[in-house]
Amino acid sequence: MSQSSPENGRPHRQNSGSSNGRGNDQGHTPAGATTQSRVCVAFTFYRLHPSAFLLAIEERRHLAAQFEDTLNAAAAHLGILRSYSLVGLRPDADLLLWQAAETPEQLQRFAAALRATNLWAHIEIPHHYLAMTRRSQYIDNHTHTGQDGARTTVQPAGSPYFFIYPFVKTRAWYALPQEERQRMMSAHIAIGHKYPNVKINTTYSFGLDDQEFVVAFEGDSPGEFLDLVMELRSSEASAFTLRDTPAFTAVAKPVGEALALALGIAAEEPVASLLVETAVGGAR
Repeated sequence: MSQSSPENGRPHRQNSGSSNGRGNDQGHTPAGATTQSRVCVAFTFYRLHPSAFLLAIEERRHLAAQFEDTLNAAAAHLGILRSYSLVGLRPDADLLLWQAAETPEQLQRFAAALRATNLWAHIEIPHHYLAMTRRSQYIDNHTHTGQDGARTTVQPAGSPYFFIYPFVKTRAWYALPQEERQRMMSAHIAIGHKYPNVKINTTYSFGLDDQEFVVAFEGDSPGEFLDLVMELRSSEASAFTLRDTPAFTAVAKPVGEALALALGIAAEEPVASLLVETAVGGAR
């Protein structure tokens, strides 16, 4: 698993982890790391309500186009925006948006813009995870350029598949001496190194949301990720996992294509890109 994954992302202004799998824990930040810049990250899952399918196909196309145009405009509030389809992969979600911004208020402005669309009356949010970037203490003995856990920025790899789940460790884990946790995490990380094509993106939710971490992976093969997770189950650190569900598998799609799949309409021509970087954050 590649450690050069975004643990998290920071929007780039013009004026201006360790690789683990299920059962991952990034731990506390070393002294002084709290002074590093961080960003807010949100993973929002959307589901089309059955009422949308009572509409004529042309009306659905019109609603999808308006939603896409609004999303593109609202992306100016974000530094990173990536879209994924879950149609046929999860019964409770159709679309996933991975967002990164410098402040919670920017995430709110983006969300508020989508609520103003006509399609919003037919949309539900079954899952939403809020987190922030933070440096991991477990990667000090495994340093290399761009590794996950060392950065406080989000840098998506652009892989075709995205795997994500909320994660909670047992309280017994935090009661262990630091040296013991480091030993187990080092072995955990070593397993991840065997899967360099799987890039991890770990963000932290302590006190911000119900989970402790949001663990997200980008990869080229669902089978490779499955093998990684199965091998990580045998690690000693995995025994301290309290919760790592629900788990989601998503396919990277432009927003237009993802909406077309969700609404059961033919995509005429995708407009939104997989990675939308705002004028503030870079070229779109």
